[in-house]
Amino acid sequence: MAEDFGASAPPRRRAAIRKANCGAPVRQKNLMAEGKQKSWWQTMPAFSSLFQIDYYAIMVVMVALLVALPIFTLIIVALGGNLDSIKHITTTILPSATLTTILLLIGIAILTGIIGSLSAWLVSFFDFPFRKIFAWALVLPLAVPTYISAYAFVEFLSFTGPIQSLLRESFGFSSPRDYYFPDIRSLGGAIFVLSLVLYPYVYLLVRALFYLQGRRAIEAGEVLGASQQKILTKILLPLARPALALGIILVMMEAINDIGAMEYLGVKTLTLSIFSIWINQGDFAGAAQIALVLLFIVLLLIIIERLARRGQKYSEVGKSSCAGPFSAQKLYGLKKWGAFIACLFPVALGFGVPVSVLGFFALRSLRRGFDPSLLGATLTSISLASLAAIITVLIAIMLSYALRIKQGKLIKFLVRLASIGYAIPGTIIALGIFIPLARFDNFIDFYMRSWFGFSTGLLISGSAIILIYAYCVRFMAIAEGTISSGFEKISPNLDKAAYLYGKGRFATFTKILLPLMRPAILAAGLLVFIDTLKELSATLMLRPFGIETLSIYIHDLASRGRIEQASVASLIIMIVGIIPVILLTREMKAK
Repeated sequence: MAEDFGASAPPRRRAAIRKANCGAPVRQKNLMAEGKQKSWWQTMPAFSSLFQIDYYAIMVVMVALLVALPIFTLIIVALGGNLDSIKHITTTILPSATLTTILLLIGIAILTGIIGSLSAWLVSFFDFPFRKIFAWALVLPLAVPTYISAYAFVEFLSFTGPIQSLLRESFGFSSPRDYYFPDIRSLGGAIFVLSLVLYPYVYLLVRALFYLQGRRAIEAGEVLGASQQKILTKILLPLARPALALGIILVMMEAINDIGAMEYLGVKTLTLSIFSIWINQGDFAGAAQIALVLLFIVLLLIIIERLARRGQKYSEVGKSSCAGPFSAQKLYGLKKWGAFIACLFPVALGFGVPVSVLGFFALRSLRRGFDPSLLGATLTSISLASLAAIITVLIAIMLSYALRIKQGKLIKFLVRLASIGYAIPGTIIALGIFIPLARFDNFIDFYMRSWFGFSTGLLISGSAIILIYAYCVRFMAIAEGTISSGFEKISPNLDKAAYLYGKGRFATFTKILLPLMRPAILAAGLLVFIDTLKELSATLMLRPFGIETLSIYIHDLASRGRIEQASVASLIIMIVGIIPVILLTREMKAK
């Protein structure tokens, strides 16, 4: 109306009308802002600025420093060692332990790479018996912790186990001297056992890439007249190289973190050397020096993974007619059953053997009665895992939300630093946490004795707090990654719309974003809970006196050769470990 009226007005009048109209929205906005009811904290400018701007940055810095504390501690302690300790470590322990660790990683990388990529290729592009079942069953070994798999395979392949018993009955052998049977308690045995439970990392990543881009790659190869073998070697494997490299790096990091399987199989890696020097010799400086070497290997693996993916840019295909896996090619005859055996082999050995061996032992053990200490270990594990999951998820929510509202390079770097704990072996985290906290406890105890005449004891390092701290550092990456993925699915425009309706950051976060983030938060908490339940390395090195978890319960019995008594607890952990496998395979489709 104003514009129509102004059209017939003189030029000066039209200019005044335009000026008034342009200023009206601004005045209306100011009136809306003036009429908005302010919260109590908004009446305090300094506190408001701290809450809205500095609060998130300060929290991110604090979390990043707490996560980086183990690394800083190791460097300081390692440099403070005496020359005799350094000479002893470098001449007697480091050479053999480093060589063993490198050979272990190379062997596991080759075997998991072959099993994971081959099974992903067969399930993605070929049709054979039970293919749809294998699509999700190939992930089941991920539910078996490495140390539990080692306990089961030692019993399965022992002299009294079913394999050697069948061998003696078939050929009439009467003693071990009559035939040769490989020793599972060896470096080769460790490579075999760990590969059978860790290959799903490679399988999942490679199959996901095949699902996104495999169809176009296959079609391009067929247009060029390439055979299936050439399509695999010349097109699919180079295409899958980033996913294959990432999967192998994850496998290596899990292998480096292992301490239970290596101890039981008698393979002295760098991780086991750290544990032995710390617990048996009490040489913190020597353990820190070996930990730095192990940390260097971990960083080298991360760099290799980055270099492997550098320059590999593949666009993801959206939901179009070209998306999804290639139409499965029907296999016949020997090829059909060859594909079936190739997929059955890792599932039967990686999941079937531990379940059957431990299930048989568990039935025999339960007939003799239930161990009351198992109930206490189970309740302790559930309590610690629940607390660790709640605290880790709360911190991860704060980190992810800070990354959402603050896109600065410093915040991104600090959030990534706070999430680096998953790449650090549990032994390194345990050593780096224990030393400063123990010294802090001793400092408090000394001054309380001097000033007040009583001892405070070990307030942190002698309680479950140190375990919760280690779990949070170790599994922060899992929670932060899951929650950040959930935030990425929520458009930032939703935040802006809430601000336009007068909602502040806190109200937007609690009333709008959190309800939408509930599935991601629950998934993150569940993953942290289960990984904490299975964690052995950090728990074994940090557990205070009188605290026994399921993993410690299993380790203590297995170290004394009482696998049968540890079978029930092992099955509990495996059954709980199937839950994330179900979450991973729920979205997987077998065409």
